[in-house]
Amino acid sequence: MEQENKKKQQLEDYTVEDRDKALTTNQGLKMSEDEFSLKVGDRGPTIMEDFHFREKMTHFDHERIPERVVHARGTAAHGYFESYGDASDITMAKFLSEKGKQTPVFVRFSTVAGSRGSADSVRDARGFATKFYTEEGNYDLVGNNIPVFFIQDAIKFPDFVHAVKPEPHNEIPQAQSAHDTFWDFVANNQEAAHMVMWHMSDRSIPRSYRMMEGFGVNTYRFVNEDGVAHFVKLHWKPVLGVHSFVWDEAQKIAGKDPDFHRRDLYDAIEQGNYPEYELAVQLIPEEQEFAFDFDILDPTKIWPEEQVPLRKLGKMTLNRNVDNFFAETEQVAFHVGHVVPGIDFSNDPLLQGRLFSYTDTQLIRLGGPNFHEIPINKPVCPFHNNQRDGYNRQTINRGQVSYHKNSLQNNTPNPVPRANGGYEHYQEKVDGRKIRARSQGFEDHFSQARLFWNSMTPIEKEHITKAFCFEVGKVQSMDVRKQVVEMVAHISHDLAKTLGEKVGVTATIETIPEETETKQSPAVSMYTNPIRFVETKKVAVIIQKGEEAKPLIEALEAAGIVVEIVSDRQGTLGDVISDHTFDTASPVLYDGLIVATKFEDALTQRKVETFIDEVYNHYKAIGYTDEDVIQVAYSKAPGVVKGLEAFIDALATDRHFDREYAIG
Repeated sequence: MEQENKKKQQLEDYTVEDRDKALTTNQGLKMSEDEFSLKVGDRGPTIMEDFHFREKMTHFDHERIPERVVHARGTAAHGYFESYGDASDITMAKFLSEKGKQTPVFVRFSTVAGSRGSADSVRDARGFATKFYTEEGNYDLVGNNIPVFFIQDAIKFPDFVHAVKPEPHNEIPQAQSAHDTFWDFVANNQEAAHMVMWHMSDRSIPRSYRMMEGFGVNTYRFVNEDGVAHFVKLHWKPVLGVHSFVWDEAQKIAGKDPDFHRRDLYDAIEQGNYPEYELAVQLIPEEQEFAFDFDILDPTKIWPEEQVPLRKLGKMTLNRNVDNFFAETEQVAFHVGHVVPGIDFSNDPLLQGRLFSYTDTQLIRLGGPNFHEIPINKPVCPFHNNQRDGYNRQTINRGQVSYHKNSLQNNTPNPVPRANGGYEHYQEKVDGRKIRARSQGFEDHFSQARLFWNSMTPIEKEHITKAFCFEVGKVQSMDVRKQVVEMVAHISHDLAKTLGEKVGVTATIETIPEETETKQSPAVSMYTNPIRFVETKKVAVIIQKGEEAKPLIEALEAAGIVVEIVSDRQGTLGDVISDHTFDTASPVLYDGLIVATKFEDALTQRKVETFIDEVYNHYKAIGYTDEDVIQVAYSKAPGVVKGLEAFIDALATDRHFDREYAIG
């Protein structure tokens, strides 16, 4: 009800704002008619002088801009970042300079491979891009929900994207990596091995953008006022923890609600359940660049948190939805080269290529070099330079001077020295021959893939194994399947043997030495130290009469749980309102279920049992009020409980993977 009132008030606010405005053309000409084109007689042809028709139709014909080549499917929100304290010992960035300092932000989440019309819940990496509107200019932290990437050098990015996109001869499959060209690329570019392990894990099917980590992926530099530099990796840690779908659930959600993630984020913000993420950094002093058994500039490697601990710098809260999806979410332009003093770059070859590619992309998508003047991209601080003209120019520059140096305008705009906040690149001595090659430190493709596998809990290993079998099983080429199995053998012989058996290939994995390294990094596991919570989780309550459920609903909502009522009909049921019938609701869209009634009608009761079965198969919490409303076999299973307190505890656990015969 509160949400309905809020939406009603918003509508009234918009209506008041627009109520007395006259309809005009884009030139401000008031129009007396907008229903009919100008014709010769009421049944005659439309005539060319109808400038209003031409303006309206031309604008409509040009409303679509090219979608992003990658990260096309996304959603976004506004918020703010608040610094935990003074980080001036590591960076001169002012937005990190004092406790409590707040900076506006805009965040866009996205899938990588699919087109704008694809589903949210597909197996894919997710983009996590943040624009900080700082007093020193915009800073863009452009990352993913996985800390490593498929390739080491940006020159291979077009190859990777071509391989994972729908195959060119038939434009199939959409938003999936389970096809020949992707796995052929992986098998023949084995630097992707580590990323593929993350991709086959539950990290690639997140439950919500609110429950998803973000990583800057690349190695950057932090520089303080004294010129002391640290190599740095940046992380977003969701306050709710990291949670995911199970694969069967993710596939069904793609059909039941392809907008699941964007709806989840939008609804949470509208309900006041603001997503929160802590910004943390890993720091390596320059003198320790070569102190590790991995190359810190290699984007296919993590810095294990056990070796390079996290330092938390602040918290981001997303508290406002966009007003217009196109104007904000579609037109926002991120760029890893948008930095502020105190943040600089490393020689990470993937990062170096991104510094070129992002500008090039925005030029084609947003119609020219003035995309920074679009409101969502515009800095909150003043900006002045000698750039002029071009498509979509908004600034009206005064004066006759558009060059530097000059005397006619007293040499303005003036360069700003570093001491007054001017940006200076970190002075790094570089010496070497021009060469197309990679550092020897980049040649190890499997040790961290094994580290990831060794760090997984048994249920995570089971899910990774199933994901490999599904994905490689969709590959038509038996030769590609064989290559993948042999590549996986460098990570785990057990995984390779199971995969080979399931996808029907005989691979010569015995010739590949089996590694005995048992090093682990518990921080990369989702289930080793899970965060328990119930706030903002969505629970379906099956009822028949309102009076039997009102106290239950009130208690759930008091715990911060979002409740939806499901029954055999919608509308008023005594003291409560039914949100859904069994035809309009789907069990895959909920985090838990409470069954408070048994229906006498056999068909309706069958729908209830099907609903329960789906929730059971996906290992979610199930509560019931009396034994007669649930089958005895279910009532004895883990996470299937009687009573409110027991249900809330089961819901906090999230998934109950020790259920027998669940097929999620």
